[in-house]
Amino acid sequence: MSRSVTALCAATCLVTLSSPCFSQARPPTDLPSVTVDPAKRAAQRSVPPATTAQPAARARTSRSAPASRTAVAAPAGPAPSLTAPNTQVATQRIQQTPGAVAVVPDTAFKTGAAQTVKDVLDYVPGVFAQPKWGDDTRLSIRGSGLSRNFHLRGTQLYLDGVPINTADGYGDFQEIDPTAYRYVEVYKGANALRYGANSLGGAVNFVTPTGRDASAFESRLDGGAFGFLRGQASTGGVAGAADYFVTGSASRTDGYRDHSWGTSERGSANVGYQVSPDFETRFYLNANSVRQRIPGEVSKTSALTSPQTAAANNVLNDWQRNIDTVRVANKSTLHLDNTDVEFGVFAVDRHLMHPIFQWLDYRYHDYGGFVRAVDDREIGGHRNRFTVGLNIQNGSTDANQFVNIGANKGTQMSSLVQNPENYTLYAENAWYALPSVSLIAGAQFLHAVRRQQVNFSLNGDVAGTAAYDLASPKLGVLWDVDPAWQVFANVSRSGEAPSFGENVAPTFLNPNFPTIPFYKIKAQTATTWEIGTRGRRPDVTWDFALYHADIRNELQCFYSSFGNCNVTNADKTMHQGVEAGLGLSLLKGLAVKSDTPDRLWLNVAYTYSDFRYSNDATWGNNRLPGAPPHFLRAELLYKHPAGFAFGPNIEWVPQAYFVDSANTLSTDPYLLWGLKATYDDGRNFSAYLEGRNLANKAYIATTSIIDRATPTSTLFNPGNGRGVYAGIRYKL
Repeated sequence: MSRSVTALCAATCLVTLSSPCFSQARPPTDLPSVTVDPAKRAAQRSVPPATTAQPAARARTSRSAPASRTAVAAPAGPAPSLTAPNTQVATQRIQQTPGAVAVVPDTAFKTGAAQTVKDVLDYVPGVFAQPKWGDDTRLSIRGSGLSRNFHLRGTQLYLDGVPINTADGYGDFQEIDPTAYRYVEVYKGANALRYGANSLGGAVNFVTPTGRDASAFESRLDGGAFGFLRGQASTGGVAGAADYFVTGSASRTDGYRDHSWGTSERGSANVGYQVSPDFETRFYLNANSVRQRIPGEVSKTSALTSPQTAAANNVLNDWQRNIDTVRVANKSTLHLDNTDVEFGVFAVDRHLMHPIFQWLDYRYHDYGGFVRAVDDREIGGHRNRFTVGLNIQNGSTDANQFVNIGANKGTQMSSLVQNPENYTLYAENAWYALPSVSLIAGAQFLHAVRRQQVNFSLNGDVAGTAAYDLASPKLGVLWDVDPAWQVFANVSRSGEAPSFGENVAPTFLNPNFPTIPFYKIKAQTATTWEIGTRGRRPDVTWDFALYHADIRNELQCFYSSFGNCNVTNADKTMHQGVEAGLGLSLLKGLAVKSDTPDRLWLNVAYTYSDFRYSNDATWGNNRLPGAPPHFLRAELLYKHPAGFAFGPNIEWVPQAYFVDSANTLSTDPYLLWGLKATYDDGRNFSAYLEGRNLANKAYIATTSIIDRATPTSTLFNPGNGRGVYAGIRYKL
């Protein structure tokens, strides 16, 4: 694929009032009533009608805005998309979930120098997303994937409902473009049943605009510290029954650390056609080309005293991660009275060119399809919503490895063909015992196959097949206390089949490593209990959840070299924590006393994580390595109705965390602070100026993990130093 993807990029909509992710939203603003027009019929098809006793609960908007008792219809213009709901409809849908979920609107991350998935999800409590280098991020939701020192496991990523993860479950962040999305959906744990997700961490779905809600033209330019420069543009529109949206971006960075420069070109497009008011089909195209140097993990001393220094071996052999991808998909939605049916197919071609300890040349060919039906009707005088779906995601990987000689291919070391298969059937029923109380029961069944053929190997690879059959039931309750306040509880089971990459540390790297064939690794299962509440009032928003998960056979890193793990199963482990967020108007009417006064707005997202072994024969009740017990993000912004805002923000890890199962080596606590100023004229122009880590604090952003560490273990990724960024955005 050409390294030049045509630059046309993401649009933004007036959606800040629709986010249930309280800490990502603007302060409250009263919603005006709008005269109902014919577009309302199409809008109502996107959200099942409520019973007469609960219209306000179903017409919920954002927790950052006071509840409106008046139904809000779409303004005159193009009928909304059936296949890609706007932010408000997506919020209404996700809030039917009896668990911790969030919709993050683009207004929460496009107002600053959003470069990575961390910038998108930073204020979602329960999500730990920390940068490593370039676009790479360590993402963990409720302790998912802590053993995955590279790439991603334990959380399933989607782009417009189409999987980003490969068919065997691993994922990368290089394909994420924060400039391209209308909103991002976050489903924690088994709350991701809508997508058939079966992992401990749940799912994150990145949603692009359509021509029905995009600007005719939009562009932005960002630049700043460490040679960062990005340009982006997009266009969208409607032509009769058809609509289109095209977006693209190109960026480059020198990186804070040595040997961490990178470039990327990314593009997405979709074309939709409304065959009738009740049927729409949409075609998607996504392409990416990423070239990234890897500075590597270093010792704790090096990370804190010489944070820009790269690992010597990474420089010597020019370690890189280069990815070219093309993704095509079709998704259609059919409305039948009280039932909506969604179905689609997709195919992904991904080429990973990855000189590290060896030169990895992997070609992934993934494909699949899905069908989902949601029936929402009244049965026996009670509202009832039934969801059933089937997901298929299969693939074939040509995995070839060579000796890495300064980023050049040497002697071939192995040639494998890997075939993962995944078939997920799921169903859920929500019965409204009262107009404001729904009782939810659901289940999913996963049949997964991991088959490996060895054509040739000097690495000790073995051929074999593993099959996993995992059943995951769920029970929950959701209470709409009032139109702007929900209480929820659930108990669920999750199951996760291992990926091929779980044992990527060849024994020749360390002859003391045990040989653990991939087909001997068991599936990880968990039972999770959760209770929480979310809501809003005119001057306060909140999102709070408690959870406890008992895990069997957690995939853990017990043997490691160069950060690569030979993963095996732990016996019993426990994950529990608190996810808390608060949005609070501390003061208002300071200089402007009107219906839309100025205000001082506080956003806080706090995550408490207690992850431990449970009476393990080797590790006792030691803490699991890889995540801090406490993580806090907060910002205090003065917001003026004229469109400008400014204020400080902090990131605080008050307690160190261990990097090994023996609990012998840990990180250091840290406190970062920054400043941000933004301006938006509400029509065409917006701009920002942002300073990060202004004290230039040397700190450890994230780590790899191991079973037993020493003071010289190279497991640490330093965070970026002081940086200032600025950007402008213009749209028509």
